[in-house]
Amino acid sequence: MARPFNLEVQESAEYLSKSLKNTRTAFEKERLQMLWWIKTEQVTQHQELSRRLGRDGSTVTRWLQRYRQGGLSKLLEVKTAPGATPVIQGEMLSELVSKLESPEGFSSYGQIVEWIEQKWNVQVNYKTVYSLVRYKLGAKLKVPRPISSSIDEQAISLFKKTFP
Repeated sequence: MARPFNLEVQESAEYLSKSLKNTRTAFEKERLQMLWWIKTEQVTQHQELSRRLGRDGSTVTRWLQRYRQGGLSKLLEVKTAPGATPVIQGEMLSELVSKLESPEGFSSYGQIVEWIEQKWNVQVNYKTVYSLVRYKLGAKLKVPRPISSSIDEQAISLFKKTFP
């Protein structure tokens, strides 16, 4: 005989049903479905619940333990790895941003790497600087477009005057 539950679900069945419909991830959906089945008394045994969810009994036990400890928020909490600390941060980052915003700015990412190395004495990869400046800060380098050496200045000024 499978062991029965001794779990009291705090949320109402209506709230769980609405949350189940509005959820976007399978991670949340499985756990909310489990609580809804328990609250509506569709499932009364641990083994039946693990069979319906398609999960091992130890996984279901772990989910129920998390719910008992911290409620719905603890059950739906997604743990993420902290990741490495950024090399460019704090004062270094703020000074880089102000330098990028200045009219002279930088003409290349390699120049930024050299500037960081000289000013802060920190070794930074080109790729790191590129991804930070281009994607995270959304900055573009101050590089003028190439101009032909055989350009006629009078033709350009005439074009600018007559162009609608």
